[in-house]
Amino acid sequence: MFTIIFSVVGGMAFGCVLFFTDASRLGWSILWGVLFMVAGYAVAALFLRRAMNAEMGKIHGIMGAGQKQINARVQVLQSRPVGNPTQVVQELEKMQVKLIQQCLETSSGLDRFVGWVPLMTRQIATMRLQFNYQMKNFDAVDKFLPKALFLDPVTMAMKLAQLYRRKAATEAIRAEFDKLIQRVRYNHGALLYSLMAWIYVQGGNHDAAHAVLVDAAKNTENDTIKRNRDRLANNKPREFSNLGLGEEWYALLLETPKIQTRRQQGSAYGRPF
Repeated sequence: MFTIIFSVVGGMAFGCVLFFTDASRLGWSILWGVLFMVAGYAVAALFLRRAMNAEMGKIHGIMGAGQKQINARVQVLQSRPVGNPTQVVQELEKMQVKLIQQCLETSSGLDRFVGWVPLMTRQIATMRLQFNYQMKNFDAVDKFLPKALFLDPVTMAMKLAQLYRRKAATEAIRAEFDKLIQRVRYNHGALLYSLMAWIYVQGGNHDAAHAVLVDAAKNTENDTIKRNRDRLANNKPREFSNLGLGEEWYALLLETPKIQTRRQQGSAYGRPF
């Protein structure tokens, strides 16, 4: 870490100058050198944090503005009749891809902090993993997986979903799930539990899926988990559904949300208004 190295070198140099110029005794020189080192690191960290937050702000600004446009377009499509639903989905996907590409390009501004900010390389890898996942660039996702930080349930679930997508053995996915779920606090693991149960259901192992959801019900309060647990307990695996998890589930790109359109009523003159 360059920040730490420069702070230590600066502190040692400052202490040596004080001692060899007889400005202070050895003990005081060491003390002032340590204080100089701490102060130097604090000031450098402050400036770096501000600069990094400014770059992150650009990304969040682009994402927020783009998401508003997409949401507005979805509302229009839901309120008006549409022709081909497939074309609608493709249009929204293109808008999403364009937005994420802008964010990816802007994230290059964070590269200059590598070596200065702790774990910056892994933070950037995590961000780019998420962006590439949403763009369905799964080869790039594989490249970033070993470098990424898995601190939130969505990123953890992306890792499990990618293992499933790459046809990893269910036992291997379960082993990774067991490691990840230990990092999740109470009531924050619904997505991970639901994903693991979904993977078991896809493989026809309904008993294992039910066991996962029984365990999940002990560690999280979630209606979707309870409904799916009861459906499997009553031998109704076809009614298993994670759609109640909403955007978090759709973000894994394992299932596609359906756009509901509202048919407009014609007026007495045969024209819709």
